[in-house]
Amino acid sequence: MLALGLLIVAGLPGSARAENDSQAGLLGPREVAVGEAMRGGATGASAIGLNPAGLPLNRELVFEGGYGYRGSDSASILGVSACDSTNVAPGCFFYDYVGASPEIDGMSGKRSTHVGGLALSRLVVPRVLIGATAKYYRFKSDMMGDTAASGFVFDLGATLRLTSLINLGVAAQNLWATEESPQFPRAVGGGFQARPIPILALGFDMRWLLDGDDQSARFGGGGELFLRSGSSLGFPIRAGGLHDNGTDATYVSGGLGLAAARWGLDLAARRQVAGGRETMVIASMRFFGPRMASPALGIE
Repeated sequence: MLALGLLIVAGLPGSARAENDSQAGLLGPREVAVGEAMRGGATGASAIGLNPAGLPLNRELVFEGGYGYRGSDSASILGVSACDSTNVAPGCFFYDYVGASPEIDGMSGKRSTHVGGLALSRLVVPRVLIGATAKYYRFKSDMMGDTAASGFVFDLGATLRLTSLINLGVAAQNLWATEESPQFPRAVGGGFQARPIPILALGFDMRWLLDGDDQSARFGGGGELFLRSGSSLGFPIRAGGLHDNGTDATYVSGGLGLAAARWGLDLAARRQVAGGRETMVIASMRFFGPRMASPALGIE
């Protein structure tokens, strides 16, 4: 899910290739800041784009939405979501829109993509969580070589809580489709998240594209340090790195946040240090309803 506030991309015209598939477009600032390494611990809107099985890892009602801009193809981006993990069947509703005006080989045109859907998850036993996402998309373009398409695509995910400190996650995006589209390629990813101390989370992820000639891998890692000021405010500090061997691109990333009882603000930046000069800055805003204690493992 986008869950973005502001998105600015500056760099070489071809450097945004890694952002053109739907997997990268569904990520928000928290995921970007830690090198996309959250499949083992994705919650809220982060679970929509990475692993729907992570929704029961916390218990909260959260609304998230925003607007973004991507300079590489003059794309305007809008996304909203509502996620509720306080009930027995945690789920999210979401909607995303991207309208772009790319220029390729001296020719310009327009593309638009609408994506909406529902993510659901279930705590099967205290250590095993499963989830699924159903998305409806509609893609239109007047660019040469593009083909308009619309249909449903489905994601699956699972999370294993090895201990109270370590989670493993695996997810497949666009695994089944009623109509195939290169904008929604099949992909599978996995990773882990560890929390050696309560204020520090570390993760590492990999993702593979399964369709087309470019069956590339994308892997990254990062961490979050969560500092508190009294009992009312928290300050997450995030950093990470990412490499895509399909484009031979390497990125470094970082982010800051401000978390209160009823709202949260997140900022992130990512800089391409090899294979191009892309720079991305992202912001998101969240509003919380009821929040409860996270579920226990039950067996230690």
